[in-house]
Amino acid sequence: MTTDKTSALTEAGVKPKEQFVHSVFESIAGKYDLMNDILSFRRHKAWRKFAMRKMGMKHGDSAVDLCCGTCDWSIALAEASQTGCVMGLDFSASMLEVGRRKVEEAGLSERISLVQGNAMELPFGDNSFDYATIGFGLRNVPDPVRVLNEMKRVVKPGGMVVCLELSKPMSQPFKGIYYFYFRKMLPLLGKLFAQRYEQYKWLPESLAMFPDREQLAAIFRDTGLKQVEAYPLTGGIAALHIGFKENCNV
Repeated sequence: MTTDKTSALTEAGVKPKEQFVHSVFESIAGKYDLMNDILSFRRHKAWRKFAMRKMGMKHGDSAVDLCCGTCDWSIALAEASQTGCVMGLDFSASMLEVGRRKVEEAGLSERISLVQGNAMELPFGDNSFDYATIGFGLRNVPDPVRVLNEMKRVVKPGGMVVCLELSKPMSQPFKGIYYFYFRKMLPLLGKLFAQRYEQYKWLPESLAMFPDREQLAAIFRDTGLKQVEAYPLTGGIAALHIGFKENCNV
């Protein structure tokens, strides 16, 4: 993100993007899951299931889930790996608290560890995980390229970097309908159901400056990831990106 774009995403022109986004998620944590269901018409669940099928996790695989939020994907990863360990990382203590309760309810506390941290500076060693995932978080970080490089660093050779994120529909008339909903209706729904207008007005603003599906695929390749694949979801309103860390033994 450039400096002038970042300044446009500040609160009253004072806080940098990272601080502003942190305040947004701290304030909406309690309503986050409900609003995800409402705003995506529950499609986020189908998108995550599609991602899991494409990932093909095996028994015992390990994963780190960045911007894990309320831990839906962390839980899915742990269930798919059956015995593997999952590390969930998020910068919002309030989101992690909601996630921690869900992990405990799922009986997965022994295999899912949660840590508050910065996705741009992961507190994990090189070649530590089989998978690194980020769901609906990459557009919120100040430097997406740095996050992808960190994800590549912490996965093992041959490991997979996976991003599930909102995207930009390309074809009309769906594109026009979607942008009307996203820009006009979504903040009003946020105000109605979560008593948060400005926080949900942030979502279309964050997407406007985020790369489209093909641009993000090119960024994946530029970071050195191999066999990059990009899948449009629900008419292109979301996208799944997958890339592999080069296996030096191949």
